Amino acid sequence: QVQLVESGGGLVQAGGSLRLSCSASGMIFSINVMGWYRQAPGLQRELVAGISSVGSTNYADSVKGRFTISRDNAKNTVSLQMNSLKPEDTAVYYCKLSTRKMDYWGQGTQVTVSS
Repeated sequence: QVQLVESGGGLVQAGGSLRLSCSASGMIFSINVMGWYRQAPGLQRELVAGISSVGSTNYADSVKGRFTISRDNAKNTVSLQMNSLKPEDTAVYYCKLSTRKMDYWGQGTQVTVSS
């Protein structure tokens, strides 16, 4: 079983920055993909950014150039540095860990960007 715990959400003004962190514990296979998703009210959950165990990254077009994902394999953590935040970035952000057999989700952390 794998547990994911997110931290770092909060309220920030437009143009500001936040850093989200996610710590994974439990039986974690070395080959996996970690990522951040978000879900705004009334909308589907969407991928924000992902990073493989070897460091390959991908980003949603809406966050390219503003958000940076990183991970520390030794500590089983993944982080999301969010800069130049916009009101449309407001959502609950979820950490996800994907292995060949299972997907695991964190409980989510609220990010609110005021205009």
